[in-house]
Amino acid sequence: MYLNLKLALGSAALLLAAPVQAQTTGLDLAKSKACMACHQVDSKRVGPPLSSVAERYAGQPEAADYLANKIRNGGRGAWGAVPMPAQSQVSPDEARELAQWVLTLAPAKKP
Repeated sequence: MYLNLKLALGSAALLLAAPVQAQTTGLDLAKSKACMACHQVDSKRVGPPLSSVAERYAGQPEAADYLANKIRNGGRGAWGAVPMPAQSQVSPDEARELAQWVLTLAPAKKP
């Protein structure tokens, strides 16, 4: 019985490790590309909280592509008067990875 419990806990840890790793990797990438200079995950800084961005675009099939484009090319007017400058130091692949990570930050909907 102890062995079965140990196997079950080990399997559960592996299943839980992937999302945690994705969250850590996304946050690390955001930090390394200076996203966090203007954005925070859950509070407004210069730009909107990343969780609010995720909530606005949750469930939209083209959201990752749209956000990746906004990261690379910048934008204006979607979140107020302060424009987001283009982030040319972010590669297209990194922009896509960042956009996908941001979309995971949407608050869970309550039943």
